Amino acid sequence: MEERPLRVVLVDDHEMVLEGLKTLLARFTRRVRVVGQSADADEAERVVAAFDPDIVVSDVRLRGRASGLDLCRRLVEAEPSRKVVLLSAYDDEQYLYQALRAGAVGYLLKWMGGEELVRHVERAAAGEVVVDPTMAGRAAASAARLQAGEFWPGAALGLTQRESEVLSLLVAGLSNRAIAGRLVLGGETVKSHVASIYRKLEVNDRAAAVAAALREGIYR
Repeated sequence: MEERPLRVVLVDDHEMVLEGLKTLLARFTRRVRVVGQSADADEAERVVAAFDPDIVVSDVRLRGRASGLDLCRRLVEAEPSRKVVLLSAYDDEQYLYQALRAGAVGYLLKWMGGEELVRHVERAAAGEVVVDPTMAGRAAASAARLQAGEFWPGAALGLTQRESEVLSLLVAGLSNRAIAGRLVLGGETVKSHVASIYRKLEVNDRAAAVAAALREGIYR
C-alpha cells in the first residue's frame, strides 16, 4: 500500500517566498503536499488547528509582534507532538539554539534545493532533529565555547552576535541611523535587530533595553 504524502503547512510573511516554496514542493507531490499556508503567526495557529498537518515549515522572522520562534513555541505548547521546522536566511548559531529551545525539530537555511528540503522534512516528520549541514559543525563548536563561557556579550540571553553589537551601540547612545552607518547596515535591518533585542530582553523601548543590558552586566 502506497504511503500518503506528508501534509505540510507553510508560514512566511513574503508572498513570493510562499509561492516559491509551493512551486518547489510541487515537484514532490508523492512525498509532500501543501495543505495550508499563512503569512503571520496568529493566522498560522488557526490554519494548523484546521488542517492538523504532519509538519509546519515556518520562517524564523515574521512581521508583527510574533516571530516564527514565538509561533513554534505556541504550537508546541498547545500540542507537544506538533513538529515544526524553521527556515531562515541567517546561518547564525544563536538562532539555531533558540529554535531548538522553542521546540522546533529542525532549523534549515532557505537556499537549499527542493530534494534536500523534502528529505529533511521527511526526516523531521519521522522524529529526527534536522539541522542544515553547513551549520552543524559550527554549531557544535559554538556550543562548546558557550559552555566554557567564551562567547560574545549577551549570548546567554539569546542575542545573536550582530544583535549584541547593535545593543552595545544602543548603550553607547547611538541612534538607529548612526548604528546603521557604524555597522554598514540598512536602516530597516537595524530596526529589525532592535525589535528582536526588545523581544528577547522583554522590554518595549530603547531606555529599557539599555537598562536591561546594564542590569544583566552585558555592557558596563
